Parts: sequence; structure tokens; C-alpha cells
Amino acid sequence: LASNEFRAEFDDRILGVIRGIGLSNDGRGHGLLAPSEEGQIAAMESAYAFAGLEPKDVSLLECHATGTRVGDGVEIRSTSRIFGSHRVAAGSVKGNLGHLITSAGMAALAKTLTAFDRGVRPPSARIDEPVDELRDSSLRLLQAPEAWDSQGPRRAALSAFGFGGNNAHLIVEE
Repeated sequence: LASNEFRAEFDDRILGVIRGIGLSNDGRGHGLLAPSEEGQIAAMESAYAFAGLEPKDVSLLECHATGTRVGDGVEIRSTSRIFGSHRVAAGSVKGNLGHLITSAGMAALAKTLTAFDRGVRPPSARIDEPVDELRDSSLRLLQAPEAWDSQGPRRAALSAFGFGGNNAHLIVEE
């Protein structure tokens, strides 16, 4: 192929840019697998400060959501402390694919970029009995696809709160 033909054939589309990243570690806590609200909050606060954005600027949250009562409860409480009265549409790819361990964050990012491209907030797997903490939280669980209309660029946040108290929160903008 001629140089220009090759370029046209393989041009990449940019679906999103990373606006902010927040990382933390729980340090000495309740154990290797015990999550910490304070550590998760530190990662989220750092991401919004880095991005120069507020949680209200985000209209989709891809949660870590491992499906454990303790882990999900901690994540819901920490996220609600950050998002406050802002109700954010939330889901998790883990309900569809399972926990992909070290590649879980990439699956969440791929899901988010696809949502930007299609203009649709994707649902999570059907949940018949959500945990009690969701009832009065900042999270609005996505149970069906919904149009993702926006006056400005769409923004999403992704949380990965993991093994050994490693916490990451990423803010992506279309």
C-alpha cells in the first residue's frame, strides 16, 4: 500500500482521554483483603483534584463491585461520601464477565469507551436483590441501557479497589 493508503486504513479513533488519576494504598489496615473507606476516598479525591473536576461532572461510574457484601458496602459508602447528593448512574462489568483480576480495569475502560462511542450508558447484569447500602446512596444502579445525552463532553469515572489495599480511581472524558 502507498503510505497515505496505509495511514487511512489504520488511523486510530480516539474515544476518550484520561483527565485524572488518583492512587492510594490503605497501608496498615484490617488485613490484606479488607477494604478501607479512607483509602478509597483518598484515591477519589486525588483523581478529582488532578482533573480539576468535581464528582458532579461525572455522569457514569464504573464501580469495582466485586459482589462481596463487605467490599461492595465499603465502596458504596466511600463513593457516596465523595459524590454526596449527586446521583450518578453506576454499573460494573464484573457482573457480566466476572472478576478478571489484573485486567479488570482494562475491561472497565473498554466498556466505558464503547459507551462513549455508542452514546449509551450500558447496564450491568440484572441484580434481583441489591445490597441495602444502595438504597440511600449516591449510586443509581443501571439495570437497562439508557441514552447518554450530554450538553458537553461525556465523563465517566472508574474505580479499581484491590488486593492489598491498592486503590485507583480514573476519570475519562470523551
